[in-house]
Amino acid sequence: MATFIERAASAYNAFTGQDPKQRQEARGTEITYVGASSTPFAFTSLATERNIVSAIYTQLMIDVAAVFIRHVKVDENDNFQEVVNSGLNNCLNLEANIDQAATAFRMDIANTLFQHGVAAVVPVDTDLNPDTTGSYTIHTMRVGFVTTWHPRHVTVSLYNDRTGKREEIYISKTNVAIITNPLYAVMNEPNGTLKRLIQKLSLLDTAEAAGASGKLDILIQLPYTVKTDEKRRQAEVRRKDIEVQLTGSRYGIGYIDSTEKVTQLNRPAENNLLAHVESLTAKLYSELGLTVDVFNGTADEKTMLNYYNRTINPITRAISEEFKRKFLTKTAVTQGHSIQSYRDPFLNVSMEVLAELADKLSRNEIMTSNEWRGKLGMKPSKDPGADDLRNKNLNIESTSEVKKGELKGKFEKIPTAELTP
Repeated sequence: MATFIERAASAYNAFTGQDPKQRQEARGTEITYVGASSTPFAFTSLATERNIVSAIYTQLMIDVAAVFIRHVKVDENDNFQEVVNSGLNNCLNLEANIDQAATAFRMDIANTLFQHGVAAVVPVDTDLNPDTTGSYTIHTMRVGFVTTWHPRHVTVSLYNDRTGKREEIYISKTNVAIITNPLYAVMNEPNGTLKRLIQKLSLLDTAEAAGASGKLDILIQLPYTVKTDEKRRQAEVRRKDIEVQLTGSRYGIGYIDSTEKVTQLNRPAENNLLAHVESLTAKLYSELGLTVDVFNGTADEKTMLNYYNRTINPITRAISEEFKRKFLTKTAVTQGHSIQSYRDPFLNVSMEVLAELADKLSRNEIMTSNEWRGKLGMKPSKDPGADDLRNKNLNIESTSEVKKGELKGKFEKIPTAELTP
């Protein structure tokens, strides 16, 4: 095992380990969000919409982050065997970097996917240079977005925790996980449903702001024509006189001549913006597999299953597949290493249904009593039979006794005649 000095000497950082010329070309203008967010290391949307779209982003980010992504070992049939205690698994399930825990890191990936359509996950601190070897240990990771695409490389905007600024680095595509949003056509295409909804919301906000601006929007019909310059000058004087009356009055009261008429124009303009917004919102919900019940927490099991299968699972699958493709060597994959996503299937189950499931799964020897106690947040039982995978409704000895040969000895004591049918 390498000593601490050897590990420190071979440590690699994605920001400081670049070629100076490439780094200068890729760096460009440093970006820092001063006052825009309390967490500058995580990309935050600078868009103005904070209504329907913000609620959708938040809900999807939380649900994507609730799915665990782990570095595991599987058998020849891709069945789970054990969790691998690696630096990559530590980033995915404990701490990704000095600023982000694992859940915040997964939320950052989802947020970047939704905002840009593509998220770039870069191993920042490793024990060896990824450009020279594929067998390196990942210590920290960061989420960025691609600013420039090259044939074999990408330029990524990434937060540097050593300078406190977002910087652009030039990195090989083989050393960065480039994750594409499976819902790109819906959420990120310029003419996609989400972008169209954002545009309509912006127009609706503009119309509402104009209607609430406080302007009177009135026309005054004077008792004479204004075709000549002199008459237009008199009309302008009259208009300013009425303005002075209204602005100088405490209650906004003025007067006009008996021959003058006032026509008010600030009635609500008839438009179908609200109808378009409602139509696009319903269409977006349908394309994303979302319903109102999903947001308020009253969705039934079938609705939630449809939501996870159509929306959440494709996103987590894209993340796990890209991590496996980029951060596991071919040798590790042939040895059974993999990156898999897991969602707790009992999160949306009521206690009544959970009790029924506990009976069925333990009776069919799928889960033990202590495994169920762990799901319920209870301490493991010290009873030796609590760890036995057996049907406890049958009146037989525990499997631990079978392993000790106690049942075998009991059967050997029975006379042969009693065993003969």
